Amino acid sequence: MILLGIETSCDETAAAVVDADRRIRADVVRGQIEAHRPWGGVVPEVAARAHLEVLDQVIARAMTEAGLGFADLAGVAATAGPGLIGGVIVGVTTEKAIALAHRLPFLAVNHLEGHALTARLISDEVDFPYLLLLVSGGHCQLLIVEGVGDYRRLGTTI
Repeated sequence: MILLGIETSCDETAAAVVDADRRIRADVVRGQIEAHRPWGGVVPEVAARAHLEVLDQVIARAMTEAGLGFADLAGVAATAGPGLIGGVIVGVTTEKAIALAHRLPFLAVNHLEGHALTARLISDEVDFPYLLLLVSGGHCQLLIVEGVGDYRRLGTTI
């Protein structure tokens, strides 16, 4: 099973291809630092427009680096929130279109849960439960990750 996932929840446009063995076959990230520099921080509308400008290229590059076509995929996934709504809409709409065009299942991923489970994607040595300091914009939390979908919050930002 091979999945294409994209992330557009804030100021980076990303696409990755991952297989059932948790091997990352491609990981492409395009940042937006220069686009936001004049304002001294992320501007949601600027971020959404920047995603629109590069998302197709980022996806194409990830698929090329993975050496795959859409017919090789078992499904597609996209960050569906929380995040900057304009960017989230760009990503979800794009992945839903790919899913529809290629008759693939679509998976909406919770941005924070994606961060929480990444440790298990990159290492076989992380067993449940584990302590997680999640720092992501305004969603900072200290969690005990008991399992997929099973989190105990110890503290959070207001």
